[in-house]
Amino acid sequence: MTTQPPLDDAPLRIDDDDRYGRLRLIPWWRQERLAAARILVVGAGALGNEVLKNLALVGVGTTYVIDLDEVEPSNLSRSVLFRSEDGGQSKARVAARRAGELNPEIALVPIHGDVITDVGLGLFAHVDLVIGCLDNREARLWVNRQCWKVGVPWIDAGIQEIQGVVKVFTPPVSACYECTMTERDYQLLNLRYSCPLLKRDDILAGKVPTAPTIASMMAALQVQEALKLLHGMAVEGGSAMVFNGVGNQFYTTKLPFREDCLSHETYPKPIELPLGRSATIRSLFDAAAAEGLRRPLALGLDRELVEAVECPRCGGRREVMRPRTAVAQSEAECPTCREPGRPILLSAIAEDSPLAARTLAEVGIPPYDVVRVDGGGSSRFFLLAGDRDGLASGWEGGR
Repeated sequence: MTTQPPLDDAPLRIDDDDRYGRLRLIPWWRQERLAAARILVVGAGALGNEVLKNLALVGVGTTYVIDLDEVEPSNLSRSVLFRSEDGGQSKARVAARRAGELNPEIALVPIHGDVITDVGLGLFAHVDLVIGCLDNREARLWVNRQCWKVGVPWIDAGIQEIQGVVKVFTPPVSACYECTMTERDYQLLNLRYSCPLLKRDDILAGKVPTAPTIASMMAALQVQEALKLLHGMAVEGGSAMVFNGVGNQFYTTKLPFREDCLSHETYPKPIELPLGRSATIRSLFDAAAAEGLRRPLALGLDRELVEAVECPRCGGRREVMRPRTAVAQSEAECPTCREPGRPILLSAIAEDSPLAARTLAEVGIPPYDVVRVDGGGSSRFFLLAGDRDGLASGWEGGR
């Protein structure tokens, strides 16, 4: 009686009709793992284009991509997925469509929006890893904190001219992005905001000179580290790979771990509720009470809410109801007397507040978020599972 050799010992055969035939020749490669993988790509610029291209080529099953911006002529020299006729269109939608043309077997879900205000924590928990293709500290810090809350690894990259760096973070055991931030980093971060804590109108982000070559190189390293993570291979969490293209110098360094880092907050597994962001805050409180929280209750807001702007001169009040990071300094100007107004900021909404009759969306809660409700000296975390159906479409039109 003859026995078949183990699968790993079977002879390798080249199948030119198999899209992934050459990849399967890599001994540790498991295409089924990639087909089942879910990745969130934050940013669809030069780096994001290259990352999406590579994820499509290797057959990652589902990729979500979010970007706030639209295609401009200056993007065309550095972004492989954009064309001149795409001007004025959403970067996320164009990049997803073109990456899908490279591989029609995969799913790409575009989200035209801001990662801080338009992506719920539930999406971070839903994916296997996050790849950051960002151009500012504020967004990186937010992605870092979200990933730490749900224990999802993320891979960051930064580029300038022909130099670049890739950082791998593996919560909760490695150093994180905020661990490496200096006092100067926090000062630069605060420059984006005015004295009333609203976003300045004259701060331009992402206008850094870069060549397409360095974007290709750093994005390739990001996807390569992602492939290792998806295959369960060892990665150096809390490390940075640094490349200087002027002198062709490449080195890896270990990042410092800060025990008191504010990003090292983890959330327990949330309780799923059939509610979505269209539900009222009061209905959320009722559901929280049914789960054992003692009244009175309060909804914690991860994104500080600008409820209104008041004019100190004429006493005028204008409702805003948007997260603080989405409100520009110019919007606080009183339309009557042209004086700078004072924003009314909320970090929580109590059960007896008139705002409890509003929907979660109206107070800045994004789709598929994980929300915290406090009551009786304890807290519960709830996943807005009623928004789950939107995962396949990126909640287009729901903003």
